[in-house]
This record gives sequence, C-alpha cells and structure tokens, in this order.
Amino acid sequence: MNTTTTTPSTYDFGDAKGPVPAHKHPNGGGWVADTATVVDTAYVGPNARVYEEACVFGKACVFGKATVSGKASVFGSARIYGSAEVSGLATVFGEARVFGEARVFGEARVFDTAEVSDSAEVFGSALVYEEAWVYEEACVFGKALVFGDAWVFGKARVCDENLSGGTRT
Repeated sequence: MNTTTTTPSTYDFGDAKGPVPAHKHPNGGGWVADTATVVDTAYVGPNARVYEEACVFGKACVFGKATVSGKASVFGSARIYGSAEVSGLATVFGEARVFGEARVFGEARVFDTAEVSDSAEVFGSALVYEEAWVYEEACVFGKALVFGDAWVFGKARVCDENLSGGTRT
C-alpha cells in the first residue's frame, strides 16, 4: 500500500478536537488527518475530509463536502459526495454511492451498486446492497437487510426487516 504525505501541517476537522496533524491528499487536494489512511489511487476532492482512523482504498472517491471519519472504510470504486457522511465503523464499497446529505454510520454496510441519498440514514448493523436505493428521509437501521432492487423512501423506517427486489416502501 502506498500512501503519501506532504508538508506537515494541521487542520481543524470541526469535530471539537481542534487542529490535528493533517495533510492535503495528492490526488484531489482534500484534507486527510495523519491518523487516517488514504491510498494514492483514491480521490479526495478539495473540499472533502477524511479523518480520525478512517480508511479510503482502491479507486474510491470522496468529494464535494463529504466526510469519512471514525473507523469507517470506503473502498473499491465507491463514491461519497455532496455533504454525505460515512462514520463510526461503517463500510461502503463496490460501486455503491452515498450522496446528498445522507449518513451511513454505526456498523452499517452499503455495497454492490446500492445508493443512499438525499437525507436518508443507514445505521446500526443494517446492510444495503445489490441495486437497492434508500433516499429522501428514509432510515434503515438495526439488523435490516435491503437488497435486490428494493426502494426505501419518503419517511419510511425499516428496522430488523428484510426487503428484497421489487419492494417499494
């Protein structure tokens, strides 16, 4: 694994911890805390941030005003953008997309070509995968599984349930 750091400096990630040692990522120029791991093949856009012990691998992209923090991992060809947040122990991978003001946190996983957008939240141990889409103000949490081409939208709440292909909630 190849990681690159540039001139030593500090940056305040706005997490109440004050300025911490950080650097601008060579592929995109976004801020990366020295405690985080972002490989050179990943892209961190100029207004994006990766901090705490977060990891971004492969050809993953974090851009817009998106953040990846905690011990979250983003890898493969996943895209995190807009003002989206991935945090905690969450994992986003494959060709999944998290965007808008969406949040993925806890131990949740979003993968394959799934999408989480708008103000939607996925958390707990929830899994969103295959071609599933969680959007608008929907929440998927607990041990929920949303997969196939299921859509969860509006103000829907899915907790500890399985929703598969063709389901519209």
